Amino acid sequence: MKIKVNKLLCTGLVCCGIAAATGCSEDSYGPDPDKNWSASTEYFASADDAGFQTYYNPAVGRCGDPMPFYDQKAGDFKVLYLQEYDNNGPTYHPIWGVSTSDAANYQSLGEIVPTGASIYDADAAIGTGCAYYNDKDGLYYIYYTGHTSKEVILRATSPDFKTWTKDAAWELRGSDYGYADSDFRDPQIFVADDGLYHMVISSKLRFADFKSSDLKNWEHVGGFNMVWDRMCECPDIFKMGNYWYFIYSEGFRTAWSRKVKYMMADSFEGLKRCFDDPGANWPKDGHEGVLDTRAFYAGKTASNGTDRYIWGWCPYRTGATIHDKNINVGAEGEPNWSGALVCHKIVQHSDGTLTLGAVPAISAKYNKEQAASVMTSKGYNNGTLSGDDAYVLYNRLGTCNHISMKVKTSNNWDKFGISLVRGSDSEKYYTMVINPEDENHRKVNFEQEGAQGKGFIEGIDGYWFERPADNTYNIDIFTDNSVVVMYINDVCAYTQRIYGIQKNCWSINNYGGSITVTDVKVSQQ
Repeated sequence: MKIKVNKLLCTGLVCCGIAAATGCSEDSYGPDPDKNWSASTEYFASADDAGFQTYYNPAVGRCGDPMPFYDQKAGDFKVLYLQEYDNNGPTYHPIWGVSTSDAANYQSLGEIVPTGASIYDADAAIGTGCAYYNDKDGLYYIYYTGHTSKEVILRATSPDFKTWTKDAAWELRGSDYGYADSDFRDPQIFVADDGLYHMVISSKLRFADFKSSDLKNWEHVGGFNMVWDRMCECPDIFKMGNYWYFIYSEGFRTAWSRKVKYMMADSFEGLKRCFDDPGANWPKDGHEGVLDTRAFYAGKTASNGTDRYIWGWCPYRTGATIHDKNINVGAEGEPNWSGALVCHKIVQHSDGTLTLGAVPAISAKYNKEQAASVMTSKGYNNGTLSGDDAYVLYNRLGTCNHISMKVKTSNNWDKFGISLVRGSDSEKYYTMVINPEDENHRKVNFEQEGAQGKGFIEGIDGYWFERPADNTYNIDIFTDNSVVVMYINDVCAYTQRIYGIQKNCWSINNYGGSITVTDVKVSQQ
């Protein structure tokens, strides 16, 4: 990860930091208690609740690059992250953490590793890394990035994951091994085919590989390529079944490709060779190893031995109104750094390719079924939408929603979408459009529709996936405040940040041809 530098002085809020997830509240829709909100469809200017129930966000500030780790001793996941504030102090991004047993409910662990006390310390700012437990010496290790004008790899140890000691006598410096001091970060540890611990580090257009037998003393193995001239961050390497995987976040300097991706091979050495010619070695998944949108970044995984999950952050956005925020997606540059933790389940297909799916425990949280009432429509007849600009508008959503449906298109070219923040009087609203890129491929585009809408928003479109052979799309959408995650047929994951969802209506739309919509359900927590 590339650290966002912010030299502003620390405010009193920075010292609070106790993370809490408050419940999702449906108590009040606005200042008019006599209005029949359930029967109305006008746009309402809603705002996020103070807390997030599913996609974790600390009570103060936001989550930066996650470092998930399965703690076998405790039997839970620890998800460390870089704590970001609106006004960082002269030293910034301490490592905080949460624990979870199911990737859906979190308990704050508070601060794990503080920054250095001075701007002259090697870890005046902290960058991402990893945690690992060594059962031979009974110690937990955190390897992390120390950032000043240079970057070095540092470590801290703990016997109980509570009290941590920084190893002031140890550091790993890139220039000692022929790498750039300005880019030498994001260490990730795993056990490779040779039975030894390996640590892969992101450097300037190269990955560095080190090995160790004891997690203390490291020997340089060599370097290997990244993706052409693109800086690749937050490496994560693991074996799942018969395949090895290398997950990385691409595009720190190339905004259009700024996504979490993966390579796959039958060995760790094979993974390295994939980067010699990336174009020839993309996974055969039809989308070059892309796992999600530009609204999911710095993804890393952890497994409990049965399931493997990936955590990344969904960026917050700035703007005077929700409409400003919703189209401020960084099409010409990097989005705002940090946000809410989003977790997906890794889905491994029979050919070894990966996609992302819903976390079962998240699905289980949305267990209070709500009425899905048709409020108004155009070109809608008993579940079928026909013609241009056809739509069916449903009643208002709550703060945390699970929307599910089945959509069947009449042919291989039909186009449809799901709109949020839509009122019957809205001059602009926001749509995730399932767009035919050609006869056999689809991509989710983000559009600001309506009379005053800007149309296609470049910075947050999705990636290609294959059209289902039977033209049937099973869709699940989870929302928590402004964070949205949509899954389609276990072949597409689409993370997004859309402000103003709660307490507004939503719609399903058709654009020419016809679609049939069935099994529409809305559940809340």
